[in-house]
Order: sequence, then structure tokens, then C-alpha cells
Amino acid sequence: MLAQHISTEYRIALPPWVREELADVPDLVPELDDRMRLVHRLADRNWREGNGGPFAALVAESETGRVVSVGVNVVLASGVSSGHAEVVALGLAQSRSGTWDLGGAGMPAHELVVNWRPCIQCYGATMWSGVRTLVVAGEGPELEEITTFDEGPLGDDWAEQFERRGIRVVKDVLRDEALGVFSAYRQAVDSGGLTVYNARQGAGEGEA
Repeated sequence: MLAQHISTEYRIALPPWVREELADVPDLVPELDDRMRLVHRLADRNWREGNGGPFAALVAESETGRVVSVGVNVVLASGVSSGHAEVVALGLAQSRSGTWDLGGAGMPAHELVVNWRPCIQCYGATMWSGVRTLVVAGEGPELEEITTFDEGPLGDDWAEQFERRGIRVVKDVLRDEALGVFSAYRQAVDSGGLTVYNARQGAGEGEA
């Protein structure tokens, strides 16, 4: 019977090395550039550890720079396609804060800091999370061109749609550092040592 076999939960968790990587990081990281540097540092280690792609994110209180959570891409480690860095960081921030709405009454304004414009999945997750600011290292086709990941059909007005909903978008924070991480990842992909986990990899010719 189905009731005996159906899964009733799945787990998304940060890999153990993240605590080690954060050992020298204070609770308060007041400068935005430093928060982005931490994101790049986590993103670079993440793919080298084999957890997923070269992506990381953090949620912080905008005014103080207090880091509430971090996230890395754990698609390969978890076997769950939605285990992207933004989703992980937002979920952990909401769990720590005890609310699904990081922009709720009485809450400090929160920001999501991520090392490129969100993919189409994380775009929606960010919009509904309650954050008041989205900070990205960059936008544009370079991510897909370098890494070969399919980021989905995001419209050209993606930032304007955030702004219309009261979510400020800050672009091009340490953009070259982000591209450097992606380029190192691509070199490893070309050497045959990594899996780029775009969907439908088993589909044969002519299959959807």
C-alpha cells in the first residue's frame, strides 16, 4: 500500500565543513563588501568539496550586518534539485527567526547576499521570503556561459519586479571575484571531474 512506502520528509542541511569555514567570522560583518567576500569564499569551497555548484548566499540584518544564516548549494549532496544556496540560506534564516516572513512586523530589515542574480527558482523564493534587499555580485549571461548551468527564463525586468514589491536590488558587488570562482569551477568541469546538474540528463534524442 502507498501509505507504507511514501516518503514523508526530506532533509536539506549545510555540510559539516561550513562550521569550520565560519570559525573566524564574527557575528557582525558591517561592510557589505565583506559579506560578499564571505559568500565568494563559501561558494568556492562548496564546489571543491563536492556538495554542489559554485554558489553561496547569506542572510543578514541590513542595518547592523549581523549574519543570520548562510547557505551553499547542496543539490549533489542532498539529491534534491531545490537545494540551492538562496533557498538554504532563506530557510535557515526563517527557522532561526521563527517565522516564514523575514519582513514581518517588528522584524529588522533583512537582506539576501548572493554571488549572482538568482535563478528562476531562487527568484521566487527570494521574492516571497520577506527580505527587504537583494544584493548580487552580478547579473547577465556570464554565469551560464562560464558554468554551463541553465538558470531558467528570467525576464529582463527581474530587478524592477523586486523593486515594485519594495525589495531593493543592489548589483555588481565584487563582480570580478564572482567570475573568478565560476572560471575555476569551469576548469574543473572541463577536466571531467565535476557534474553539472542540469535537468533531464538521461533524456534520449527527441525526448522531452
